Amino acid sequence: MASEHDYGLLSSYAGLLTLATTSIYIGSFSSLPPKKTKKGKDAESDSEDEEDIIEPLSSQEAYLFPIIGSVTLLGLFLIIKYVGKEWINWVLGWYFTFSGFGSVWKTSISAAKKLVGAERWKKFEQYTFSIRCRTDSEGPSLLLSVSARTPSLLMLPAALAFVTLYSASGGRSVLLSNILSLSFCNTALAYVRLDSFATGTILLSGLFLYDIWWVFGTPVMVSVATSIDAPIKLLWPKSLDFGNARGYTMLGLGDVVVPGIFVALALRYDYHRFIELSSKNIAKATFKKPYFHAALVAYVSGLVTTMAVMHTFKAAQPALLYLSPACIISFLIIACARGEFADAWGWSDTTPEQPSESERHIKST
Repeated sequence: MASEHDYGLLSSYAGLLTLATTSIYIGSFSSLPPKKTKKGKDAESDSEDEEDIIEPLSSQEAYLFPIIGSVTLLGLFLIIKYVGKEWINWVLGWYFTFSGFGSVWKTSISAAKKLVGAERWKKFEQYTFSIRCRTDSEGPSLLLSVSARTPSLLMLPAALAFVTLYSASGGRSVLLSNILSLSFCNTALAYVRLDSFATGTILLSGLFLYDIWWVFGTPVMVSVATSIDAPIKLLWPKSLDFGNARGYTMLGLGDVVVPGIFVALALRYDYHRFIELSSKNIAKATFKKPYFHAALVAYVSGLVTTMAVMHTFKAAQPALLYLSPACIISFLIIACARGEFADAWGWSDTTPEQPSESERHIKST
């Protein structure tokens, strides 16, 4: 029986590892800038995506992340301790229902675009919904404008039905919770961006210390994670038959998204290098991904190490204790080995150049 239980636990680790790595892989490619046509217009984007353009995270903002995270985490802990987890779960349940609706809708639209192709997608009818406010002096002013194509509108009821089902289950369905959590991951990785490797290093280093303190120094992190029934974690049953008798292995979304945006940055730097090479020799340029592959392997190695230590010592581990150094070191090794450290460290992802359609002779490796 013990052996069977061990295999069940190992399968749980493997399941979480697969979910996290796949989410980062897909989300990283979703963060790539859209293609451009010969005339310089975006071939993959339209007004439906304009509201999704977000300013990249700067180093000043990266310094604040551990502070903001600590205040939020401590606040949740105090509410759970002195008010009760039922109240906070009720509030968060409604919050994640509304935000989850938008996240599931966006994720389904992104998946549909990839399936049908950018050109075919742009052939669907586009509708624009605007809200204007009248003013006496300057006429009506635009308050809100949302554009959506026909398939996007058709997916609205499906997204609404999904979050309604999740809400009706009281957040107790692991399958629905995982799907919602993965949609949050994909949305975050696609739209939350670092502006440089320097910013990424600051962010990972700060959250490295944050994770150590709140897991090892206090019971706060574990208490909050186990008390809140919300899609802020990935779960996998500790059983080969997917039963819940033995409970679940858990991985917080922060341990996916935070290193994930660093991995996505590495892919965009590889893309930047490809654009530079293609401008010099279009025919022979290939989209090689050394920084992305190194960062992704580092993430997998760091997560495997986290699970191995957790399994050995039978205690919760701060995953960023292993993931943050792994991602940073992977960048340093590959940049120094290729003699590109100065260029990579000084590169900024604020105004990425785009190739025209004629330049995209990509041979992925």
